[in-house]
Amino acid sequence: MNELTLAAYILIGTFLLLLVLKVPITFSLTVSSLLTAAFLGIPLMAIVQRMVQGVKSFSLLAIPFFVLAGEIMGQGGISRRLIQFSNLIVGRVRGGLAQVNVLASMFFGGISGSAVADVSSIGTIMIPMMKKKGYDADYSVAVTVTSACQGVIIPPSHNVIIYSLAAGGVSIGRLFLGGFVPGVALGLALMVISFLIALRRGYPKEPRYSIRESLTVVKDAFLGLFTAVIIIGGVISGVFTATESAAIACVYAFVVTFFVYREIPISHFKKILYRSLKTLAMVMSLIAAASAFGWLMAYLRIPAIATQALLSISQNRVVLLLLINLLLLLLGSIMDMAPLILITTPILYPVVVTALGMHPVQFGIIMMLNLGIGLCTPPVGSALFVGCAVGRISIEEATRAMVPFYATMVVVLILITFIPDLVMFVPNLLMG
Repeated sequence: MNELTLAAYILIGTFLLLLVLKVPITFSLTVSSLLTAAFLGIPLMAIVQRMVQGVKSFSLLAIPFFVLAGEIMGQGGISRRLIQFSNLIVGRVRGGLAQVNVLASMFFGGISGSAVADVSSIGTIMIPMMKKKGYDADYSVAVTVTSACQGVIIPPSHNVIIYSLAAGGVSIGRLFLGGFVPGVALGLALMVISFLIALRRGYPKEPRYSIRESLTVVKDAFLGLFTAVIIIGGVISGVFTATESAAIACVYAFVVTFFVYREIPISHFKKILYRSLKTLAMVMSLIAAASAFGWLMAYLRIPAIATQALLSISQNRVVLLLLINLLLLLLGSIMDMAPLILITTPILYPVVVTALGMHPVQFGIIMMLNLGIGLCTPPVGSALFVGCAVGRISIEEATRAMVPFYATMVVVLILITFIPDLVMFVPNLLMG
């Protein structure tokens, strides 16, 4: 066994061992990188420099702005207004509150870009409301958690920005647009399965709104929904970069929340900043640690070895794509989304994009959906944990109720894997 092979075992083995010992992911990446560098005789300062370079990117400035904008809108009453707007559109079908839940998550995902934020904001309103109207608790949690996956696909998603960085600079605008059709398709599929279950269980419909009430609901929701228009419209038109549109959306969210809606006092902004900074500290430290880890993987030629290993299993494109999807689904159930993007993209990108010829944008959206499903899958699904805490049920109860929803999401995943136009049609139409 040569030195590089032994170093690869040290890097991957130490990382996995620390994960099993439940060491936080950032520290697991950092410690395994430092031990491997020490074994290879690489100066430890070189690892520190790689960590600094990992976060020294103008594109990454979009992440703090998106996180802050999502926190402001989430705390300022936008989720309640989106629920009312969704109720106006789909509340009168059987199991109307479940349909409202999915549609509100679709709208809110286009503002916050976070599945966990979606469950926290929409779930705290919708789950108690559904239980009060006679919906089963496990069904209420299952709808809320699975529909939150739309937030990592429908633009803007800060996880897409992380993928763009890990993939070597894939267009963020194209990635945003590429997530539009799959995100809507996922929402519609979840609405269908929710309706079928509601029909079987006899869940109620919601009452109609009067014309005056309808106009009020639309007016209240418009300002919040316009945040997504600013972000997406600015990026695809070329007027703003993703970072600039995120900053403008942040200012817009601040004005709408504190000077138009005025549901919370401006003194509450300190708490919003604290929550945002707490999230950002975790995200940026993770990116820094994963940057050093990824550099060592490239140095040890692990991506090339993984490519050869996968291609040796089969030369059949369909088999390889199914295997990669299965791998991402399994990894998503045991590790959080952001580190997986940073670790697996350099490994799988040469296989999927270079060897199989898939467009980087399509691969990015496939990865987002795979890992988004992982957010609502035990044992590590963060969205699942939040949903169970809000609904006050066990993870086992929620997981059983989510089986038909899991199956629905996997069907959508297979469709976007083998029908490229579902992802590429909108980017090609609007950006050439």
